[in-house]
Amino acid sequence: LLHFLDLRQLHSNTNENSNNTILKVVPTSPIPGMKPGTSGLRKKVKTWQEKSYLENFVQCIFDSQKESVQGSILVLGGDGRYFNAEAIQTIIKIAAANGISKIWVGKDGLLSTPAVSAIIREKRDIDGRAATLGIVLTASHNPGGPNADFGIKFNNAAGSPATEAQT
Repeated sequence: LLHFLDLRQLHSNTNENSNNTILKVVPTSPIPGMKPGTSGLRKKVKTWQEKSYLENFVQCIFDSQKESVQGSILVLGGDGRYFNAEAIQTIIKIAAANGISKIWVGKDGLLSTPAVSAIIREKRDIDGRAATLGIVLTASHNPGGPNADFGIKFNNAAGSPATEAQT
């Protein structure tokens, strides 16, 4: 089961001259040791909870896909481990700020890695468009919990894990 978030209305009501602008620019800088491997990054939950760590990594994903982000559809979900819900809320905000038009989120934030891939490859919106990006929140086989691991994987428009060059 998927929840559909349509952000097009948000984008059409937000512009530089508007007094109702809800998007803000947050200055940031590179974080030492933030080097993704195959399709993503896995770290301790406490690292992801550090100031701007999650935000920096997610923004880097969107920056690396700049040509395909604006107006695109994002598939978002994870395995339900600790920090999943908080990360989803942050990722939705960053996606909106980057011009993503729709987000398909798993019910209660739950989507397996194969499910994200299948949705990207097979699902279409009412206009016939497919998702072009997928973010999976998982540390795969590593243990979860507040003192354990959390990870973010990025899937490309083919539904495949992103290459190291893409991340």
